[in-house]
Amino acid sequence: MSPCFRLPSAALAAALLAAPLAAAAQAFPVKPIRVIVPFAPGSATDQTGRAFGAKMAEHLGQPLVIENRPGANGMIGADTVAKAAPDGYTILFGTNSTNAALKSLMKKLPYDQDTAFTPIGFMGAVALIVAVNNDFPARTLGDLIAMAKAKPGAITFATASTSQRISSEMLASMAGIRMTHVPYKSSPNAITDLIGGQVNMFTADFAVMLPQVQAGKVRGLAVTSMKRSAVLPNLPTVNEAAGLKDYELIAFFAAYGPAGMPREAVTKLNEAINVAARSKEIADRFISIGMEVAPGTPDDLAQRTARETVKWAKAIRDAGIEPE
Repeated sequence: MSPCFRLPSAALAAALLAAPLAAAAQAFPVKPIRVIVPFAPGSATDQTGRAFGAKMAEHLGQPLVIENRPGANGMIGADTVAKAAPDGYTILFGTNSTNAALKSLMKKLPYDQDTAFTPIGFMGAVALIVAVNNDFPARTLGDLIAMAKAKPGAITFATASTSQRISSEMLASMAGIRMTHVPYKSSPNAITDLIGGQVNMFTADFAVMLPQVQAGKVRGLAVTSMKRSAVLPNLPTVNEAAGLKDYELIAFFAAYGPAGMPREAVTKLNEAINVAARSKEIADRFISIGMEVAPGTPDDLAQRTARETVKWAKAIRDAGIEPE
């Protein structure tokens, strides 16, 4: 065979070799995606993750399989993802707990929070509701603070996540009171005990607390945002109810993967999150529970995560919480 025929043959061979590689790069995802939710079924993170996961699956053409791995303020689930293969097929639906606050709450993490994850996309943010058992004597947040000052440590408060704990500890610190912390493994368990009177107070995300307030099963005292919620316009802010200026506590939800994920996987997952966030179904569902969705890029999430890490570190210091 003359040399003039060898060059096209070589080029053709190279093209044939490159074609499957190009197709593989464009094909993500080609199988189901495992999504670790680091909190229990029924939690705000779980509800948000399942709603977004269903819409993302429609866009990606592959199911997102939710796996709840609760424990240690989300650390167990986050660690699972941090140590997973960085191929895009194991991701974390994380929160301020897992990706901003844990490094300040724990003396040592089994991973480096700042470098172990690839930011994928922001899902949304929501305030919390301070609520008490219906039989609890305090009718307002001011009443609760007065009672706590009269009997330090007598009032109990439940927590099942970082945002829940810090919101209550910040309230106590800023109001100059002392309450007794009762930790729970999950928000549904904590809300059950609040309704039953086993604990006096619980500050939790709208997704968990709003249905209970609207059903009259618990008494809402305040919201943790700087302005009132359109969903509960008659419920004052902590600042309004107790005169605690600059008090604010907002929880957020976002998707992360292990460090070193392929750009193609990050891009497609981010696109799916944004498509879900812009959908009427998601907007209607989450606006009704006071959650604000905010589509954005992976870089936007990286910058937000860095800011939130600094913010939560300060909140934890100000609340006087010692690393465990």
